[in-house]
Amino acid sequence: MARPGDGVPRLSFQEQFELIRLPPDGAARKYMSTRSAYVPGSDLIADKEMPTAHKAAFGGHVYGQAALVALRAQREAETAAGKKSLERQDIHTINGFFTRPGLPNRPFIYSATPLTSSRTFSTLSVTAAHPASSSVPDHFTPSTTSLGSLEPPAFTAMVSFKLPEPDSAGVSIQEPPPQTRFKSVLSSKPEAEWPPAPPIDLDGVVALVGDDQAGAFPIVEMRKVDMSLWNEGKPVHERRELIVYRLLKPLPVEPEAEELEAQGSGGPNAHVVVHAFVADRNGLLMAANHLGLGWSLGRAASLSYSFVMHVNASEAVMTEGQGWWVQEVWFPRAGRGRGIVESKIWSPEGVHVATEYQDGLIQGWKGADAAAKGHDAIWKGGVGIREGDSKL
Repeated sequence: MARPGDGVPRLSFQEQFELIRLPPDGAARKYMSTRSAYVPGSDLIADKEMPTAHKAAFGGHVYGQAALVALRAQREAETAAGKKSLERQDIHTINGFFTRPGLPNRPFIYSATPLTSSRTFSTLSVTAAHPASSSVPDHFTPSTTSLGSLEPPAFTAMVSFKLPEPDSAGVSIQEPPPQTRFKSVLSSKPEAEWPPAPPIDLDGVVALVGDDQAGAFPIVEMRKVDMSLWNEGKPVHERRELIVYRLLKPLPVEPEAEELEAQGSGGPNAHVVVHAFVADRNGLLMAANHLGLGWSLGRAASLSYSFVMHVNASEAVMTEGQGWWVQEVWFPRAGRGRGIVESKIWSPEGVHVATEYQDGLIQGWKGADAAAKGHDAIWKGGVGIREGDSKL
């Protein structure tokens, strides 16, 4: 049976994150997305009745694109101030909050407002909202979209920028990389031979559709390392999941990095945005599996997500032929219907480049027969997966 990924178009960074500049609103710079956001599960193929996947857009889309909007606004401000290359700041942190479900049949309208600015450190706020009426999906343009009235924000963020610095103090520490700690697992087969990261990484769904579906997830190729033997017998907080990934298509860096970053179509900081986009995928669903909710998940929904860069943006660049990057994921805390997902982004050379910290709803079916209800719902097509839909 044909699987998604064989002949199914998968968009590059430049295509998926394309933005149109809109007229400013006072101090706020405004942009509009042109592509429908990826919807997890919309690309599944099953021999049996399909599970009912949630209809909300993948949260990483608005998260990553909001960071890209902040970058464009930052570059515009730096250009207006006459700053040269060595005076331009890199993405430092992205702190985002999901407040309403993202809709794939409407563009996101972004508004970026400068908050603070100094020679070495700056902050901007970003809000993302949908137009009140739907549009013709993909490609969105101002002429096909009614921009007169917007829904309340679906996402808000604060993004900070920091001037790159050399490691002049000579102080740099990190734990041993996963390439060392999990060498026996990672070296057991080439990265390309691990199965694709599932479109919906929930035990019951994977059991239904198989683990060989790449789907139409954009920008990167992601593969999931089998950590089951390593995790066996360990408490949840000590378990690990490893995802290896690389770009689907090259994302240019040189020699026009400044111009590319100003357009939002390349440059080192665009690579930072890709890593933040990747880190948001499937985390709460993998947590649900480890919490025993892989067959009885009622709801998974991102609430907040923070991404911190530990290096200059130039060290986050993914080059063709460099090798596979590694996302190391674990689940240190769950309770009160919520769970924490933490992950570290590692370069192919074993450098700890960034850390993710995500808080979200993870709630199972209620009642004594919850597991049975969840099992039946998955196989009959009624699983209530709604990652990204916070229902606040």
